[in-house]
Amino acid sequence: MQGLEDPGPAAALFRKYRDTMVKSCLETTMGKVFADDPSFPQTAAACLGEFCFLAGKADRKFLEELRDKHPQAGILVPNGEGWSEVIEQTYGSQAERIIRYAFLKEEHVWDLDYLENLAQSLPKGCYLKQMDEAIYQYAESHEWARDWVSQFPSYEEFAEKSLGIAVIKDGTPVSGAAAYCASRKEIEIQIDTLPEFQRKGLALACGAKLILECEKRGLYPSWDAHNPASAALAQKLGYHMEKEYPAYVVSGSCEKNNGG
Repeated sequence: MQGLEDPGPAAALFRKYRDTMVKSCLETTMGKVFADDPSFPQTAAACLGEFCFLAGKADRKFLEELRDKHPQAGILVPNGEGWSEVIEQTYGSQAERIIRYAFLKEEHVWDLDYLENLAQSLPKGCYLKQMDEAIYQYAESHEWARDWVSQFPSYEEFAEKSLGIAVIKDGTPVSGAAAYCASRKEIEIQIDTLPEFQRKGLALACGAKLILECEKRGLYPSWDAHNPASAALAQKLGYHMEKEYPAYVVSGSCEKNNGG
């Protein structure tokens, strides 16, 4: 198994995937594609951060090698039940089968006035701010907000490839929506809110503002939900459910609150 400098030969193995993270890997924008053979791959994985999307022929030896080469993999997405069986054989009780929620990628379907109203519906003392270097540094040093920037090693790379909106109260971020990753024409939205500020409409407000910013920039704000709460938030923002699908959370990985 090896990482592919040119993931093109493996692209056909991922034809069932429409995920932004897979696109990022195939475009070499972010992440990495691993395969059993660089020229004529039969088995492959698109890995970005803690996510690994498995494709092609299910192969236990390949998955064991992948575990060594990409140890940060905490969420495994199987392409078919063959891969589910291999994951369960390889990880045993360390891998918990969960259900994630995919949403349709529908361009320009947003009710912009509705989103503007959501963005302006903040509690007293809170306001929205586009993520800058200070917010990037805050997210780097605070676990609850780290996924806003975790896939961008520097602020310069974050500013070039990503964007985000934070809710500020008393000079400090308390909620935010940002790109967990970015392909050439899409971002994968990640939203996190401090527990004591949840259920106050903050996630809705910053999510709405981020969608509006994406519309201005010609980017598609993709959403993939880790749990029912994230799925409900997506639907409030105007997304439409496409399907439920299985994934495996490996022991020790972080639970996601929402998209990505």
